[in-house]
Amino acid sequence: MIIQSPGEVAFYIFNFPVYWYGIVLAFAAFCGVCVAEFLARRFSDIPEDFFIDVAPLVIIFGIIGARVYYCLVNFHYYSSHVAEVIDIRQGGLSIHGMIIAGVVALYFIARKYKLNLLKVLDVLACATIFAQSIGRWGNFFNSEAFGIPTYSDWGVFIPIDNRPFQYISYEFFHPTFLYESLADLLIFFVLLFILSKCKKSGVVFFWYLILYSIARIFVEFIRVDSVLNIASLPIAVIVSCILLFIGIFGVYAVSRRYHSEN
Repeated sequence: MIIQSPGEVAFYIFNFPVYWYGIVLAFAAFCGVCVAEFLARRFSDIPEDFFIDVAPLVIIFGIIGARVYYCLVNFHYYSSHVAEVIDIRQGGLSIHGMIIAGVVALYFIARKYKLNLLKVLDVLACATIFAQSIGRWGNFFNSEAFGIPTYSDWGVFIPIDNRPFQYISYEFFHPTFLYESLADLLIFFVLLFILSKCKKSGVVFFWYLILYSIARIFVEFIRVDSVLNIASLPIAVIVSCILLFIGIFGVYAVSRRYHSEN
């Protein structure tokens, strides 16, 4: 089966283009907030409507972090196109930047509300990975986040303007955005199971870092449009490895602390 993006623009409002990418990300954020609020009521003692109240601030910080990170790893381009830094309507957001900025924002928010940061992160980890599984489809409409060429009746058609130079003669590529979307959805159910069974604050969040990092590393080795390579390694792989080790250490530290207290 070959899939093909219908185009980046969903519709126009007085000649102003509204992009599918923005629509998908807005829907993903909405679903993430709803999931976070539901899980908070079901599995934690976080105050009712907490995630609804703080969602605008967290989303804004997340978007800023995602954009700043993306522009930094594409510094050579944006240093010469400064006016485009604030133009995110056609893409250019990094999930790693969003994670970092989101955690920083929640640190201060949790302190203000006098809440356990790890409990907040546990719930939000489940909601975030669910939102990521939806948000990845924004890459489909932008014809980005694709993998190596395919040689069968399976793949995504990539317009010639979006193909890397070395693959200019190929038409169909592995839909790595889809692979990551499905992996994210699977991770959501795993984290949901852990959240429902484990009472150790922080375990879900650190397992999120572990599982998502593993999935991202595998996907990145298939992708051919990574934004930056360092010593032949995509920057996303390097950052994922760092987050993977943080997750492993976090699970160990939380488990050790839990056993020492009991």
